[in-house]
Amino acid sequence: LLSHLNIKVVGGAKENLEEEIIPIYGKDGNISLIVAAVPFLRDRDLRNLETDKKFKDRTEAIREGIKTHYARLAEICKSKYKNIPAVAMGHLYAKGAVTSESEREIQIGNAAAVGSNIFDPYFDYVALGHIHRPQIIAKNDNIRYSGSPIALSFSEKEDKKSIVIIELKEKGKIEKEIKQVPKQRELKRIKGSLVDVAAKLKDYKPDFPLPSFIELEINEPVFSSTLIAQKEDLVDSFSDVKEFKILKSKILFTEGQNSTAELFNEGANIEDLSPIDVFNKKLESEEIDETTSDLLRDAFLEILESLES
Repeated sequence: LLSHLNIKVVGGAKENLEEEIIPIYGKDGNISLIVAAVPFLRDRDLRNLETDKKFKDRTEAIREGIKTHYARLAEICKSKYKNIPAVAMGHLYAKGAVTSESEREIQIGNAAAVGSNIFDPYFDYVALGHIHRPQIIAKNDNIRYSGSPIALSFSEKEDKKSIVIIELKEKGKIEKEIKQVPKQRELKRIKGSLVDVAAKLKDYKPDFPLPSFIELEINEPVFSSTLIAQKEDLVDSFSDVKEFKILKSKILFTEGQNSTAELFNEGANIEDLSPIDVFNKKLESEEIDETTSDLLRDAFLEILESLES
C-alpha cells in the first residue's frame, strides 16, 4: 500500500543490500539522489560465525557488523551511482552522542556505539535517528541527529528542537538550513518541600498555547507515610486545572526510607524504569563479583534484545 503512495519503508536489514538503496528521481526522470535507507540493525542481522570467531567480545562483533554493513552499501553505491549525491540513514548510537532520559538502550545497552569513521566519505550527508537531542557527531557538520521535533522527557525541557533542511545540487556540494521548531508547551520540573511545591503550583502561570506538563520532585528530611498521602492529595487537587497537567511526581526522603524505596526512590513509577535499570539495581543488591556481574548483564541484554525483536 505504501509503495503505491510513493513511500519507501525498509523495516529490517535485507539479505540483498541493494534493497536498502533507494534512488530518487527528479522531474527530468533521471536519478538525482541516492538514499541508503539503513534500518535498525538487530543482533541477528550483524553477527555470524565469521565475525564471532574473529571477535571474542560480543560488543566488538556487533560494532564491526555495523561498520561492514555500511561499507558494503557504500561499495554498491560507488559502482552504480558514482557521481550522484548520496544520503545514508541510520538508527544507531554514535560515540559522543548526548542522550536524554527517554531513548531505549540499543545494541547491548548502547555499549556498541560506533565511531563516525564507519560512514564512507562517499555519503554526502548522514541522517541519524534514535537520539532525541539535535546534534552533530565528531564535529562533522554532515553527520547529524536531527532529534525529535518535540520534547519526549523532562530531561529535554531546555532543548531547542529543530529540523535540518539539506540541499544537494551536485555530488560533494551540500547546503544546510536549521529550522527551529516553535515551542508550543512547557515541560517544567518543580522541586522543594511539600509546602514549597504546593505554593509554586498555585502561583504557576504558563506562557505557551498548550497546557504545560509538570514533574514534581518533593524532598523531605524524614520518611513519613502521611507525607506520601499528602503528596497524592496534592496531585489530585490539581487534576482539573486546564493550564497544566502533572505527569510525574515523586517524594524523596533523606532518612528512613521504607523497604520499597531501598532500590528505587519513593514515588518512582515502574513505567519510568527500563528493564536494565531494574536488573542493574538487583545486581548491586547482591554479593556478586564484577566479572560475574558483567557476564550476567550481557546475558540479560541478549535475552532482552531477543524478546524485543
